[in-house]
Amino acid sequence: MAQFNAGILGATGAVGQKFIRLLQNHPWFEIKALGASGRSAGKPYSEAANWIESTPMPDSVKDLEVRNCISSEFKDIDFVFSGLDSSVATEIEADFAKAGIPVISNAKNYRTDPTVPLLIPEVNPDHIEMINKQRFTADGSGWIVTNPNCVAIPLTMSLKPLYDAFGIHSVVVTSLQAISGAGYPGVPSLDILGNVIPFIGGEESKIREEPLKLLGKLENGAVVHASFPVQATATRVPVINGHLLTVNVKLEKTPADISEISKAMKSWTSPISELGLPSAPKFPLHIFEDERYPQPRLHADSEEGMQTAIGRVRSGDVMDVSYIAMAHNTIRGAAGGAILNAELLAEKGFLR
Repeated sequence: MAQFNAGILGATGAVGQKFIRLLQNHPWFEIKALGASGRSAGKPYSEAANWIESTPMPDSVKDLEVRNCISSEFKDIDFVFSGLDSSVATEIEADFAKAGIPVISNAKNYRTDPTVPLLIPEVNPDHIEMINKQRFTADGSGWIVTNPNCVAIPLTMSLKPLYDAFGIHSVVVTSLQAISGAGYPGVPSLDILGNVIPFIGGEESKIREEPLKLLGKLENGAVVHASFPVQATATRVPVINGHLLTVNVKLEKTPADISEISKAMKSWTSPISELGLPSAPKFPLHIFEDERYPQPRLHADSEEGMQTAIGRVRSGDVMDVSYIAMAHNTIRGAAGGAILNAELLAEKGFLR
């Protein structure tokens, strides 16, 4: 695979820093440019960033001069990862796409755009063909791809085998979301320590809507969304990393025994398993038999933080099946998911 020069937008923020850490020694992508707000532009990255990652700031980025997030300052790179805040992402990401610079984004702004792939490579890799419908540039060189919300990813990953095998009638889900999902400085300590906050603004609509696009069928270059309803409750809990979900599903075709559901989950095969993508987990889903698992502290980092863990698969008294799902929210649910998207796009020839 050819080496690609990558830029990172929003490089001083929590997601931008995660991109930097995960891209160190990546076999395909090399960080060549870092972009941030005007307050940081012109400074060495080591001065501009308040580094919050658990490992030291890589030497390779310390002396890189931070650039303004303007496409004209990124002509020397092949594509950008966007860790921009949603308050500025719409205009900035469009500017890059219109300049012929592909954008692989963690921001929410273009997730519902009918021409923009909302991508989980193990779930809907064919959706990348939607790129061909985008018209940011006349020659198609500039485009945007997004990764989903950090709860929608493990939810959809866990639903995919059930959707394929039995069809889904309806879903009820409650998320117990880690504090790292709130960014930095995040939730005030007096609000979250020894407490649970039963509402996260803007989250529940994403959890309701994004799985329907992800599980939709691609027809004539557009996605026909899945049609089942999702009832979502989003809460914040005093856990550092790892969003844990309680999921209840009513199926279209009711299996004779709960063992059929477990079998469908365990036998599911990722459609990208043979591509050799560097960030792809060997086992995207792991089904625990021990009823105590999964737990965020024990399992969020499994498969370098890219695995979705599932446990307590059982028959429901109201719905057909209940289970727990969990994934690392800032790796699988943010920067790591976007890097895997970029790897798929490179493998399929969309990055040049």
